Amino acid sequence: MSRRFQRKTAKRYKPLSEINVTPFVDVMLVLLIVFMISAPLLTAGVEVNLPRTKATPLRAKKDPIILTVNREGHVFIQNQKIPLHRLGAKLQAVTQANRDTTIYVRADQKNKYGRVMTVMGHINQAGFQNVALVTETQGG
Repeated sequence: MSRRFQRKTAKRYKPLSEINVTPFVDVMLVLLIVFMISAPLLTAGVEVNLPRTKATPLRAKKDPIILTVNREGHVFIQNQKIPLHRLGAKLQAVTQANRDTTIYVRADQKNKYGRVMTVMGHINQAGFQNVALVTETQGG
């Protein structure tokens, strides 16, 4: 009887050497869905309907300062709403008083010309000379 007992305990199982990829695929699909949902939100924080043009896009040298004027005429710097009378001080703080920084103005096409020019006047009074207007390319 002792031999029988030894045989049964002496039998060993082979270790499972296959990789179970099902949890990995599950995690990857969840990440894919999260990125697909969040990607459109990263493109622009303030909704504006930009005018269209045939001009070629400019290449930015460093991180841009984006100033947005939405349909209601509210002013945003980097998606943070600010009152128009504080625009100059806020631009100087954001750019660390570097007046060579280019300010990109995104204005909804439904804005009145005078409102956009008022904003550009405040930018100029703050000492910034490099101002670019952002548009969409025609046809997309």
